[in-house]
Amino acid sequence: MIDTHAHLDLCEGPVDAVVSAAADAGVGRILTVGREQAVGLAERFDSVWAIVGVHPHEAAQGDAAGLRPLLAHPRAVAVGECGLDYYRDYAPRDAQARVFADQIELANELGMPLVIHTRAADDDTFRMLERATVPVLLHCFSSVGRLDEAIERGYHLSFAGNVAYPKADDLRAAAAQVPDDRILAETDSPYLAPPPHRGRPNQPAYVALTLAVLARVRGVEPEALAAQIDRNADSLFGL
Repeated sequence: MIDTHAHLDLCEGPVDAVVSAAADAGVGRILTVGREQAVGLAERFDSVWAIVGVHPHEAAQGDAAGLRPLLAHPRAVAVGECGLDYYRDYAPRDAQARVFADQIELANELGMPLVIHTRAADDDTFRMLERATVPVLLHCFSSVGRLDEAIERGYHLSFAGNVAYPKADDLRAAAAQVPDDRILAETDSPYLAPPPHRGRPNQPAYVALTLAVLARVRGVEPEALAAQIDRNADSLFGL
């Protein structure tokens, strides 16, 4: 199995222990998100790769200029997570849009996939993504009102532990409709731990719990879906 989106540097406990626990649970690969710290962890662990970008929360202080040397690293596989977040609004929206646009342009130039964060901002996010000429992954997918459009555009959709929450019927219905070659699973750890760990820190080992829910709603065996997701990640990220 693969966890296609984690924040290893924020997980509870030593990173060595987190990676080891994932391996014990059958999670042999982890994509960690960040900048220098993500690349550093990808250098340190053979099972870890880096997604490198400026989160919309950081847009007021960060810019895309410093990403280029990090993305040149052989263990860097995507630009992100980047996008827009109008729910928290931790950064001014004009700054978010500027930094997001710069990262779309950089991904297009480098030919690297984009890993997208969008919250309460789908109209602007989807409008800006019209500029993307590279593969797009909607991380921690929640844009259920845009499901058909996302599928039509050829986007990959990744589901986190919240797909297993009792009231997440809309997410489960969306997960059942994603084409086989475009579905992924993630933890977004240390956030969004699936039951029975909800309310406690998440970790990559728990991606198997999310995958089991996805398999159930799609009517397939977890092992078959795990293999499909592995293939999808290989294709999208060039692993």
